[in-house]
Amino acid sequence: MSKLSVSVTKQDHLQGALNAACSLVEYGDYECPSCGEVQPVIKKLQAHFGDQMSFVFRNFPLQEVHPWAEAAAEVAELAGSQGKFWEMHDLLFANQEDLSESTIQALVRQLGLSEAKMLQASSNGTLKSRVESDFAGGIRSGVNGTPTFFLNGDRYDGSTDFESMVSLMEQVLISNGD
Repeated sequence: MSKLSVSVTKQDHLQGALNAACSLVEYGDYECPSCGEVQPVIKKLQAHFGDQMSFVFRNFPLQEVHPWAEAAAEVAELAGSQGKFWEMHDLLFANQEDLSESTIQALVRQLGLSEAKMLQASSNGTLKSRVESDFAGGIRSGVNGTPTFFLNGDRYDGSTDFESMVSLMEQVLISNGD
């Protein structure tokens, strides 16, 4: 079983406590249909486990099959630099079947993000660098497709339906004594 090679830190896009009993890390692609399908499951898991769970999203754009994945990841990072990562994350998945330059620009305007900062970050490579760092960490962790999950540092290749993931997470909580 693969292990997560890049530990979760405060620099990650994190929902929940850094030291939560269950830490779920997703390497995902905003244009990947399977990633889009699992987002409601993740939200349901978060509601179910509350502060016992943390969730981290890391970018793993598969540019060969998803032409807008890189641009979507970069705009998510732009939103993150302005305190709105999760809002953009949700909007990108909600619009994943219609990703294009005009859609991305509309989402930037919808969230009130600075288009000037977007142009500046695009020209200096800041956003691309963060996405590439996530991708490289995924490669080191054995990620070869999306979505790929790690639960408390161990790769999870099982079913991503709610019941299967709840069962596994409850086992983790029991084994941790919580």
